[in-house]
Amino acid sequence: MPDALASPSVPPAPPTPPIPLAALLAREELGLRLLAGPEDRDLHWVHTSEMGDPYPYLLGGELLLTAGVQLTDPCHYVSRVVAAGAAALGFGVAPVYDTVPPALVAACERHGLPLVEVPPPTTFTAIARAVWRLMAEARHRELRRVAQAQQGLATAAARPDPVPAVLRQLTARLYGAWAVLLSAEGAPLATAGRSPSPETHAALARLARVVSPPPEPAPPESTGPAGSPPPAARPAPASSTPPAARPAPSSATDTVGDGHLAAYALAGGQRLVLAVASDRREAGDHTIAGVAVVLLSLLTTPHQGAAESARAAALVRLLLGADAGEVAPLLGADEWIVVHARPAAEATGPDPLAAAALGAALGSALVDATEEGGVRVLLAGGAREIEPQPGWTLGVSAPVPPSELSAADLRAERAVRRAEATRSALVRDRGEAGGGLASLVTPDEARAHARVRLAPIAASPALVTTLRTWLSLHGSWDRTAVALDVHRNTVRQRVARCATLLDADLDDADVRMDLWFALRWL
Repeated sequence: MPDALASPSVPPAPPTPPIPLAALLAREELGLRLLAGPEDRDLHWVHTSEMGDPYPYLLGGELLLTAGVQLTDPCHYVSRVVAAGAAALGFGVAPVYDTVPPALVAACERHGLPLVEVPPPTTFTAIARAVWRLMAEARHRELRRVAQAQQGLATAAARPDPVPAVLRQLTARLYGAWAVLLSAEGAPLATAGRSPSPETHAALARLARVVSPPPEPAPPESTGPAGSPPPAARPAPASSTPPAARPAPSSATDTVGDGHLAAYALAGGQRLVLAVASDRREAGDHTIAGVAVVLLSLLTTPHQGAAESARAAALVRLLLGADAGEVAPLLGADEWIVVHARPAAEATGPDPLAAAALGAALGSALVDATEEGGVRVLLAGGAREIEPQPGWTLGVSAPVPPSELSAADLRAERAVRRAEATRSALVRDRGEAGGGLASLVTPDEARAHARVRLAPIAASPALVTTLRTWLSLHGSWDRTAVALDVHRNTVRQRVARCATLLDADLDDADVRMDLWFALRWL
């Protein structure tokens, strides 16, 4: 039966890939010796126990280390270790036993459990350290392999024949693989790799129906005698109501002989399936196949509508250097609002789904993550009221034309810092730089003054940001520390450094006004 990866009964994978027992035995400095059982086992973790029955404390896949302190019945002990799913047993010689008990060797041989002799000089801690080091090395190799595969698949997706190219790249990254893109009816649309046996073909077709089952036929309408209308519908008894259908898993796996099979449902509503058969399953294969699934889903999605085409055209023109004012008509908006958002204090960072939900709540799909761990949202149209959002701290810019988006982004960032410092759910920017008395100076003159006045600190973003935030919060050390997420002493040191470099008396109100004006134009 296929194993649906989406099933909630499947335990989560360990954080690191397993390592072969043979790799641990090959570490000469440990002096380990295999006394019974096969060495072709994978180790997922290490556990030490002197319990007479360690079964309740094992998860499966462990190298169980023991000195046999409570070993009274080797046969029963080994049977319980095997029932718990341990991968191997390591027995420490000394201080309890001078040699590994022959009855334990016989029991492990009978149950097929690898038994490893641990010599007196080798500590259990040294074995655990060696296992974790091997796992870290395996994880590094896996990440490098996945990164290279991602780059290769992305390059293939940019070819003139992207779907076959992606399938060819996928089979090149998996060991002895064959890949096929199946239609909703199960017909092959594109293939790559060496074609497998008819038995494997049939198994992949069955697996594809697991992740993309055919739609259930509609029940036939009941009719009365010829020429008469259908009888009136009667409510069915409660007991006859069919249970809700379980959603199909997004992926599933199976085996045929020594071969490994996998099927993945593509997004897009066309019920397409990527099916893969490989001679060997390695760490990272599922991730690599997942990248191929995302690319194939994008490549096979029906052609986008007019609105999406306009956005794509605008993006292309911006990337190619077009002026924002020229691109704006394609997006259908003369004014834009920038919103910076930070998650609640107890959150460590925005979840991608939460960020998308925030964009939906604000009425925009233009959502991006910031370097500080927050989110920024771009809203088309100036005539709208932005409301506070539960779980978020917001900074909102004033409506601006496309040519002023960069400045609006900066002001929205400052607004969200003020919101955090004042513990407010939302702070709005009160207007663009250059309003009021500042309008008496031309923008070019203001920028030139800012460059000259702030030249001593311009090369240090930390100093510029700290001074700007400190001035905007009226010289409050505590609120500036909260806004910047640093210690208040750090704020004091940075502001003092700014005063020294700028040769400025920051207690003078006129100096503060001059610096604030310059910072708004930097």
